[in-house]
Amino acid sequence: MSLNDLIAQDAVIASLKASSKKQVIQEMSEKAAELTGLPARTIFEQLLQRERLGSTGIGHGIAIPHSRVPGIGKIVGVFARLDRAIEFDAVDDEPVDLIFMLLAPEGEGADHLKALARIARVLRDSNNTSKIRASRDAAAIYGVLNEPAASNAA
Repeated sequence: MSLNDLIAQDAVIASLKASSKKQVIQEMSEKAAELTGLPARTIFEQLLQRERLGSTGIGHGIAIPHSRVPGIGKIVGVFARLDRAIEFDAVDDEPVDLIFMLLAPEGEGADHLKALARIARVLRDSNNTSKIRASRDAAAIYGVLNEPAASNAA
């Protein structure tokens, strides 16, 4: 399952240096601001508010911080591979090094949830996460995120 309609190649950060969950969200909010033209502070505050409801660390070194953001016109994703895993209050208490941030328009309902499910499916595939962790640059990571799903046909 490809994520190409959720993320652009320039929205991939191959080696983000951050030492805390808050710093990661701040850095990724700044990247999202570049892509959307919205204020980074607005994006950051919306994501922190969502994170206070419960961690978006889904386990196995993966987090999917997400929020609805006023003024955004369409669903936008930003992906970061951290240069060093950090504590993220994940459900399995393991540190996180792969983060897919998803921003959606305020009125989005079903599409936002479908996008989250697609991201989770791609990132829960250990073959994909191994390739992402081994990738040297943003273009390679983007390629893995956009590989079509393997066929179940015999």
